[in-house]
Amino acid sequence: MSVTFTKKINLSVKLFYLVSQHKFFYNKAMSKKQKLKKTLVEQILDKAKIEHTGLAINALESNSLPEDISRSDIYKTLALIGDKTGPVIGILPLTEHLSEKKLAKVSGNKKVSMIPQKDLQKTTGYIHGANNPVGIWQNKKFPIFIDSIALEHDFIVCSAGEVGRSIKIAPKVLADFVHAQFVEIRE
Repeated sequence: MSVTFTKKINLSVKLFYLVSQHKFFYNKAMSKKQKLKKTLVEQILDKAKIEHTGLAINALESNSLPEDISRSDIYKTLALIGDKTGPVIGILPLTEHLSEKKLAKVSGNKKVSMIPQKDLQKTTGYIHGANNPVGIWQNKKFPIFIDSIALEHDFIVCSAGEVGRSIKIAPKVLADFVHAQFVEIRE
């Protein structure tokens, strides 16, 4: 065996060892799931002993959703202003459109309209994409209306008060906690 060939073998063995060690430590680090800090909404629900599951998902990307969640399970929280009652909250599936006429009628208004985005945080306390029924109820006590289609599901997914964070919760449990009414508000 030549000296050059032996050096190449030793170099290959060392390289293999380094790559193996790197993969071992990388996999070990990645196997420990990064534990996300709970949002204020999750902390409120925990304190009240309300059963829910915290999720870190991008609701707008259907290919990144967990297998047991479809886009129709994800509910948006819309903040509107009524001409008689002031702010009202409508919650319905991401895949549906809100009927402002239906929401106005059930909320005791003649007309409701979306709160302009520039006034959203000042009104609800949350930025666009982070509005959620738990936080809004806790801080503002605005009337909340959940579309009745939610009653057909074991769970719904709604915002947990931060963009990219959600909670999975039984619709009746959520409605009881935030004093919401189930009504048909979709077009």
